[in-house]
Amino acid sequence: MFFVISKILAFIITPLVWIVGLFLAGLLVKRQPLKKRLLITSFVMLWFFSNDFILDEFMRAWEVPAIDNSAVTGQYDVGIVLGGMIDYGQSFKRVDFKEGADRLFQAVELYKEGKIKRILLDGGSGSLLNEWKEAQVLRNYLIKIGLPDSVLVVEPNSRNTRENAVFAKHLLDSVAPYGRYLLITSASHMRRATKCFTKAGIATLAYSTDRHSGPRKFIFDHVFIPDISALQGWDELLHEWMGYITYKISGYI
Repeated sequence: MFFVISKILAFIITPLVWIVGLFLAGLLVKRQPLKKRLLITSFVMLWFFSNDFILDEFMRAWEVPAIDNSAVTGQYDVGIVLGGMIDYGQSFKRVDFKEGADRLFQAVELYKEGKIKRILLDGGSGSLLNEWKEAQVLRNYLIKIGLPDSVLVVEPNSRNTRENAVFAKHLLDSVAPYGRYLLITSASHMRRATKCFTKAGIATLAYSTDRHSGPRKFIFDHVFIPDISALQGWDELLHEWMGYITYKISGYI
């Protein structure tokens, strides 16, 4: 039930839903003063949520900063890679990578550099309808491109961040008890993920990837010109805020 409710909330808090709702209400309302206020508000919200500079400022305050590879001292027993980075074409048997794929590629780089001994692929399906298991698909992909099966650990059943941590705990206790663990996920997701893993009894070093914010840029189009991709960034950020609050209330973090 928690899983289903979280998907409904994710839709409700989407800025585009608010903007379209206000715009349609403005078209349907008969009273002119209210109509005008609703339409103006919808356009102001559209500009706000499609502004890259504003999004970057909020992201910068929320994201857990990345660390340089030189800060990963010694060798970690397991790099824990959280899922949520692919779609899978069943007909073509092809992996379609999404924005969060930095998690996987940077984990492979860390393995190649000798920074981590093993890679734990942590995640099943975060969709209500998907039948394929993301961790298993990624395992097959990594083997296909040359990584040995012996270094891959698969957790294919978790559907959210809390389950990522709880299910990973059982595996880690078997394959690398009392080891050193590197947690690899998107910078905007890291704050909630780290607390979930700590709650589950797993101490990790946070290795943030897929950062949204970078150096502050005062470029005209970045500051003033709307960009539709910013709406997607707000979806991600609001999802993390709602997830953090919900997990806090539920005692998951």
